[in-house]
Amino acid sequence: MFAQTVTIQNEQGFHVRPAQLFSEKAGAFEAEVRLKTGEGCAVDCKSMLELMTLGIEQGAVVTIEASGDGEQEVVKALVQLIESKFGEG
Repeated sequence: MFAQTVTIQNEQGFHVRPAQLFSEKAGAFEAEVRLKTGEGCAVDCKSMLELMTLGIEQGAVVTIEASGDGEQEVVKALVQLIESKFGEG
């Protein structure tokens, strides 16, 4: 298992567009990937609907955990996506 903690940086948090980009990126890898919040909620990163239910806002600290083939690559790709603010500037 590989995990990394990251802070949500984009102004509007995890709204529809970031959730879509996040789930698409996660789905490009074989590894099982979960997103955990500081409140203990955990969802499948490949499910846009599950990601949306978390209501993650700017400044939230989340942990991305992956296991299986490409676990490090998928975590790094998702962290990079968050750090890029989902292309929102």
